Amino acid sequence: MPSHRAVVGVAVLAALAGAAASLFFEPTVAYRLAGTALGQRVLGVTLKARAPAPPAGVAVAQPGATVPPMTLRDVAGTAVEVPRAWAGRPTLVNLWASWCAPCLKEMPDLQAFSATQGANGVQVVGIALDDAPAVQAFLRQHGITYPVLVDAPGPADAGVRLGNPAGVLPYSVLVSADGRLQKTRIGPFADAAEIARWADADAPAQTPGPAAGGH
Repeated sequence: MPSHRAVVGVAVLAALAGAAASLFFEPTVAYRLAGTALGQRVLGVTLKARAPAPPAGVAVAQPGATVPPMTLRDVAGTAVEVPRAWAGRPTLVNLWASWCAPCLKEMPDLQAFSATQGANGVQVVGIALDDAPAVQAFLRQHGITYPVLVDAPGPADAGVRLGNPAGVLPYSVLVSADGRLQKTRIGPFADAAEIARWADADAPAQTPGPAAGGH
């Protein structure tokens, strides 16, 4: 007969899984889960199970492996080769959109973290799954100065290729200086201090594998 502790543990996991599944109806519930390591694990497993399969031929980044190459454009329209453009420094990549309220809330903290890193620290790069005019307007209005790339949302967008097949936003990944996917993060960061802790390459990853969710 299972112990009381085991029964309680299963009940807690089931409750968390149910809350994670409610992301499609009550996003704030899942965003609360995002702040804990257990919540990240539950979200990762639950949302991955709900994600559609990527289109045939689309390479999806896997933890510990080199990020598959892709070409994106910055807000000025210049082509950027990823992950080659990030070589030599660890990179925190944040997927967002101008219509995503939790994304916009965390961007000042990402900006503050970026400003503390200097020439040899973690570089912050945003990837907006949005149209360029909306992105440019937001960046000007809110003083975001770290690099931002733009991609059209869809089944083969940059978020999918970075391990988020169904497009939960915000979604962040940490890419090592040699281009490997080190960590993934579903949902927003609480503040700049949490970003700094998570971006520490020696800190444990919070998700066990690719994340998934819905645009």
